[in-house]
Amino acid sequence: MNYSFEYIDIVLLAMIAGFIFLRLRGILGKKTGHEDNIPTSFSNDFSTKKEDKKIDVNNFDDVAKSNFLKGAKIAYETIIMSFSNGNLKEVNSLLDKKVLSQFKEAIKERNDKELSSEATFVGINSAAIKHYSQNQNMLEVTVNFVSEIISCVRDKNKKVISGNPDKIKKVHDTWKFSRDVRSSNPSWLVIDTQVN
Repeated sequence: MNYSFEYIDIVLLAMIAGFIFLRLRGILGKKTGHEDNIPTSFSNDFSTKKEDKKIDVNNFDDVAKSNFLKGAKIAYETIIMSFSNGNLKEVNSLLDKKVLSQFKEAIKERNDKELSSEATFVGINSAAIKHYSQNQNMLEVTVNFVSEIISCVRDKNKKVISGNPDKIKKVHDTWKFSRDVRSSNPSWLVIDTQVN
């Protein structure tokens, strides 16, 4: 009889461990193999070719657009997750001063109210260039993103006050990126973000 109770204990413990694993995976996400080191990947992918220093709106061809969107997707996911985690250090160099200030203010307000944000980035369904133009020496590109994110905000007692930690939400964003065509720095900056 004692042996049967030990087996039941082992089975129950295995079920609890499995439940905890699945719950953590749902909250923290999983590696897909597409994670990149932003400092290296972003400067390489989210830029124009180094030999093409005089880029303008007229030579923003399909290859340049494809490379741009590849980097923009990486930047989008990284910025979303950094904002959710409340730590913008990794993305400071990707944000215009105004946007960085707005994000910092939102994080400060969240912290002042003792709220915590949780997010799992499921993926980007689409990223399309809506508009691009050159305003004097600044090249500006507006991108429409459609992504899937699991997110919620909890109060200090861990009670969910907005969002749903168990439901995937489709998010429509429009972000504007800018780059000085005279600069030898190939990086782009996020200069505006809008949720549609």
